[in-house]
Amino acid sequence: QVQLVESGGGLVQPGGSLRLSCAASERTTSNAMGWFRQAPGKEREFVATISRQGSISYYADSVKGRFTISRDNVKNTVYLQMNSLKPEDTAVYYCAAGENMATAQSMRDSRGLYVEYWGQGTQVTVSS
Repeated sequence: QVQLVESGGGLVQPGGSLRLSCAASERTTSNAMGWFRQAPGKEREFVATISRQGSISYYADSVKGRFTISRDNVKNTVYLQMNSLKPEDTAVYYCAAGENMATAQSMRDSRGLYVEYWGQGTQVTVSS
């Protein structure tokens, strides 16, 4: 069982930046990886996914141009660089590892259905 541990969340002012990290307990080179988020009273939503080798990534329209997903397969870590943060980005952010046959695209399209492992989540609050 793969353990995913997120870090890097916190309180930031609008326009600020944060970098989330997700450390896996074992190799995840056979898994597409991603980030999802859930705001209070809302359903969980897709944020970004990245392919096994990191060559392909997808973003929600709401974060495109502001967020960047990346991965370091040597460190078994996935990152989410978040710039120009807005109050509507406030949510709990979850790291996700896809099932063996899932791709970054199918993880995006399935809204998390093809996720095999979830992290515990890290709170991001954007407020002045």
